[in-house]
Amino acid sequence: MKRAGFWLLAFCVLLSVFSAWQSYAQPGEGEDRTLSPYFFVNSNNPDADRLPLKSTKASVNISGVIADVLVTQVYKNAGRKPLEAVYIFPASTRAAVYGMKMTIGERVIEAKIKKRDEARREYEQARDAGKNASLLEQQRPNVFQMNVANIMPGDEIKVELRYTELLVPTDRVYEFIYPTVVGPRYSSQKAAGASPSEHWVENPYLHQGELSATAFDITVAINAGMPIKDLSCSSHKVKAVYENQTLAKVSLDKAEVHGGNRDYILRYRLDGDKIQTGLLLFQGARENFFVLMAQPPRKITNVGIPGREYIFIVDVSGSMRGFPLNISKKLLSDLIGNLRVTDRFNVLLFSGGSFLMAEESLPATRENIQKAVDTIERQQGGGGTELLPALHRALSLKKKNDFSRTVVIVTDGYVRVEEEAFDLIRKNLNNANMFAFGIGTSVNRHLIEGLAHVGMGEPFIITRPDVAHIQAQRFRKMIQTPVLTQVKVRFRGFDAYDVEPLTVPDVMAERPVLVFGKWRGNAGGTVTISGVSGGGRYSESMKVENFKAAKDNAALKYLWARHRITLLSDYNRLRGNDERIGEITELGLHYNLLTAYTSFVAVDNQVRNVNGKWTTIKQPLPLPEGVSDSAVGSPGHYAAAPVAQRGWGMGLRMKTSISEDKLAVREAEVSEKKEEAQKISFTDVVSEKGLTSNEISDVLRAHTGDIKKCLAGLKAAGTVKLRFTVNPDGTVKKAEIISGAIVNAGFRQCVIDRVKKWVFPATKNKKEVTVTLSIVLS
Repeated sequence: MKRAGFWLLAFCVLLSVFSAWQSYAQPGEGEDRTLSPYFFVNSNNPDADRLPLKSTKASVNISGVIADVLVTQVYKNAGRKPLEAVYIFPASTRAAVYGMKMTIGERVIEAKIKKRDEARREYEQARDAGKNASLLEQQRPNVFQMNVANIMPGDEIKVELRYTELLVPTDRVYEFIYPTVVGPRYSSQKAAGASPSEHWVENPYLHQGELSATAFDITVAINAGMPIKDLSCSSHKVKAVYENQTLAKVSLDKAEVHGGNRDYILRYRLDGDKIQTGLLLFQGARENFFVLMAQPPRKITNVGIPGREYIFIVDVSGSMRGFPLNISKKLLSDLIGNLRVTDRFNVLLFSGGSFLMAEESLPATRENIQKAVDTIERQQGGGGTELLPALHRALSLKKKNDFSRTVVIVTDGYVRVEEEAFDLIRKNLNNANMFAFGIGTSVNRHLIEGLAHVGMGEPFIITRPDVAHIQAQRFRKMIQTPVLTQVKVRFRGFDAYDVEPLTVPDVMAERPVLVFGKWRGNAGGTVTISGVSGGGRYSESMKVENFKAAKDNAALKYLWARHRITLLSDYNRLRGNDERIGEITELGLHYNLLTAYTSFVAVDNQVRNVNGKWTTIKQPLPLPEGVSDSAVGSPGHYAAAPVAQRGWGMGLRMKTSISEDKLAVREAEVSEKKEEAQKISFTDVVSEKGLTSNEISDVLRAHTGDIKKCLAGLKAAGTVKLRFTVNPDGTVKKAEIISGAIVNAGFRQCVIDRVKKWVFPATKNKKEVTVTLSIVLS
């Protein structure tokens, strides 16, 4: 009797322990748990296959300037229980994903494009009904998520997706990049309150140096149409076989079977020594598409270069104070100090207002350069920020005839940018080239990339002082040889419409010009490119009839739509707009493209999992090559057992190692002893309607350094409760510390002063928004 009582008591204790573990560990259950990656812990339990993705292979065909990519993912269940596999993987931001299919044995199911919510609902209904299904969603412009449901024991399911992208050469070098792995990402959002589209952040990772069990392979076939030179792969061991001078096939060395922990980078060069123009045409059932590419000559003499003018628009607002502004000073001293005597330049500083060095651009003499450097060096940073007035003022400056004007915007990206600023850039590309430099450790990349997209240029990001000179050199190389300025493209007898960009930037020796569009009627008439070169007026016409519409150019419709979607998305990040979201959705549905608002879903009609029980497995990812365990967090941050199950008992996820590997605990202790830097995190973020959690998180991440600066080297621990009010225009009206550990009075005032300088996106409801949060010091 006593023995029975003992075992009953022991059972109750164990049950209570497991219940406590479950309430702590289940995703979405803990009130204070934020979304974050974690380390994968394998299990000897044969019931559930923890690594269902067996292989991923890319077959790439490059024809001219268009790459068409077939990605094949093979999922196999070597366990004893049905699985749902979840796999996070990257893609190029230029990729237009236009197709997906699922193969189970001999059954092939073509995926359909649907609105995101509809696709998710259809997938979950099929999964719950025991059917095989797959779902492809876009979580970020370059992060995708694949779900595959009801992989039965012994099953092998193959999912194929297709995408295309345009290869745009720089300095005559063509580069194809195949991203292989998504690095660890963090979010300050609580798991319980986060939207489903944010949960991809919470993904398991292997340890540094640990090889993935997923086999990786890639083959690339190049049909360049011109002799190929200097073909190389800097990232992987490959073998290149040439069928002739214009055709090459590149295969991956067998030793690279575990090479899925770093991006695949392939580069090659073509011959050419003059301005080349080319027109690609596709004739569809309802719409016709074209792409015009103007390729500059490889060798430029000073005689062939027009005069050059540079206007530097520099953000000197409060968020630039300190490190970002110091980098800006170094960058601008480098750029301005290396101008030619024949160049002209000007400097416009902006925050709440603006300061212009001269009403008309000055010659790049030693005296004028020193004056500009001294002006910039005196800046300390302060005030709010508005880009639009600064752009208007820069573009209205008097311009010398036949000079190539380049506007360089230098900012950390935490500025108020109106939609009109993007419009202004797009409409003035034939008057000025636009380039954006993002400065600081937490640059608002969305804005910098958006400025680059509308300016048909490239983003330049500088996060460390030692990178400034390298990026300055890269920028100078790109823009120092304008081949044509005041470029215009005219269509005569060729009915072109929906043309992007609205105006055409200068043709640079390092950067070709692309024009996308649609056309009606017959493929006839002429296309003329005109401009001004160092030798005077330039004009070249081509007869459209010399370029035949080809079925091989079917990708043009996807590329046009993808370009349009990218542009709309950039605008939408400035100000959320239901009409734009509707347009992006319609483009995705009409052109069969994956977007933030459309997804691919494939469902098999056959019911195979009759009891409706499955285990959800998040495919663990390898850490990118060169990334240490610290990118995920403490070595004690683990996941054990399947993340979520239906009908198979409890899912268990632990932030500290309890019973797996005692070594993990020792590693965590060593890590804590080594970690002496002040850690700061934002938690318990609560906001009224008007700002999204993503918008708030972006600003908080960008200003973590503000809090560290306020500590001024002091080591502190505890939690500070902060409350602030955001004006409808995104500026902060007032801020206060309402409770918590205070290091000293100076720290309190410093935090309040810095928070008041933060800039958020304009509130969607055009009302003030109150935000409260906790600052955790550890």
